[in-house]
Amino acid sequence: KSGKNIKWNAQIGSTSYGNPVVADGKVFLGTNNGNPRNPNIQEDKGVLMCFRESDGKFLWQAVTDKLASGSQNDFPEQGVCSSPAVEGKHLYYVSNRGELVCLDTEGFLDGKNDGPFQGEVYQGSSDADIVWKLDMMKELGVYQRNMANSSPVVWEDLVFVVTSNGRSDEKVPSPKAPSFLAVNKNTGKVVWQDNSPGDDILRGQWSSPALGRVDGLQQAFFAGGDGWLYGFNAQTGERLWKFDLNPKNIGPEDRNYGIATPVFSEGKVLMSAGQDPDKGSGRGAAYSINPAKRGDISESGKVWQYEKLDRSISTAAVGNGLAFLSDLDGILHCLDVKTGTPYWTFDMKSPVWGSPLLADGKVYLGDEDGDLAVFRAHSKLQQPSVIDMADSVYSTPVPANGVLYVMTRTQLYAITTPKSEPGK
Repeated sequence: KSGKNIKWNAQIGSTSYGNPVVADGKVFLGTNNGNPRNPNIQEDKGVLMCFRESDGKFLWQAVTDKLASGSQNDFPEQGVCSSPAVEGKHLYYVSNRGELVCLDTEGFLDGKNDGPFQGEVYQGSSDADIVWKLDMMKELGVYQRNMANSSPVVWEDLVFVVTSNGRSDEKVPSPKAPSFLAVNKNTGKVVWQDNSPGDDILRGQWSSPALGRVDGLQQAFFAGGDGWLYGFNAQTGERLWKFDLNPKNIGPEDRNYGIATPVFSEGKVLMSAGQDPDKGSGRGAAYSINPAKRGDISESGKVWQYEKLDRSISTAAVGNGLAFLSDLDGILHCLDVKTGTPYWTFDMKSPVWGSPLLADGKVYLGDEDGDLAVFRAHSKLQQPSVIDMADSVYSTPVPANGVLYVMTRTQLYAITTPKSEPGK
C-alpha cells in the first residue's frame, strides 16, 4: 500500500492467468480485454500484452476474437491463459481460440510486417505482428474443452504444445485429433503429433509440456487428460513410456489428470495430479518418476509417491534438495526431493492456482485472496512474510534481472530492492 520498492506497475485486464515472461527487454503476459488498451476494441477478447521492461510502458498487444461457440470451447472473460515462450525475436503462445501463434517481439513498432502471415486485423503501431499461426481446432480437428491453456516450450527447431483436445459432457468428440504436438518453429508446420489419450480423456487437457535429456536422448514430457504422464522422443515423437498419475485404489470417478507442468530435475520428473478447479478439492498425489525406463513404468519408474497432497494445478519448485508443492486447497508442502519425505506444510487459507517460485533462498507463493507469502527455503518451517497484493494472484512470481514480477488479476508489479548504501 505504501508503494515501497515498487519500480513500476501496469494495468492489465480484469482476469489474468498467463504468467509474465521477461525477454528481449520486454515483459509479455496473457490477459483479457477487461481494461481495453485500444478504445476501439471494447468487447470480450483474448489479449497478449507487451510492456517495456525498464519502465512498464505499454508497447503493443495481440488481440483475438472469442470463439462463437462460447463457454464450451472459449469461456467468457478468461482471456489468454497461455504463458509465452520467447526465443530471439520470436514469441510463441496459444491464443484463446486454440491457435499456436508465432509473433515478432517488436510488433508493428518497427514498421515492418514480418513473416509469411499478412492478414493481421489490427496493424497499428501498438498491435502485434503475426509471423505464422496454426489453428489447432480448424486445421487439426481439436475439440477444445472450455479453454486453451498450454504454454509452449522450444527446443532446437521444434515448438511443443498440448492441444487442449477434450471431452464434451457425453463423449470425446475428436478422439483421433492430436493431444500433443511438435511444430516447426520457423514455419508452423506439424512435425509430429500424438493422440495417445484418445477416447479416454476424462475432461480437458490443460497442462504444458516439459523437456529433459535422459541418457543422452532429449525427451518431451506431456500430461494427458486420461491421467497418465507420457514421455516421447522429442525429435521423432516415438512414445517411450507412460506413467499412471493415480493410486491403484482410486475409483474411476475420482481419477485425476495433469494440469500442472512436469518438472525435470536431476534426471527425474516431478509431477502433481489434480482436476479442473471447478471440480473443487479432493484426493490428489505427487510423484517422482525415473524417465529412463520404458513402457508402462507406473511401478518400475516410481521413485516415490506422496499422497498427502490434495488436487493440485500447480507446478513444483525444486532446489537445495527440496521440493515445494502447493495444492488447490492452499497447502504448501515441503518434501525431500530424493525420497519424498515430508518436512512441513503451511496453510495459506485460500485456494492456490499459481505455482511456488524458488529463488535466492526463498519460496514465493500467491493465493486467490491476494496474499503473497515469502518463506525461507529450508527443511524447517519458519513463519513467512505475507504481503497483501490487493487482488487475487493466480499466477507465479517471476524473477528477472534483479526484479521480481508479480501479476495480480488486474495489475503487473515490478518489485525491486534499493541498493544498500556503502558501508551498510
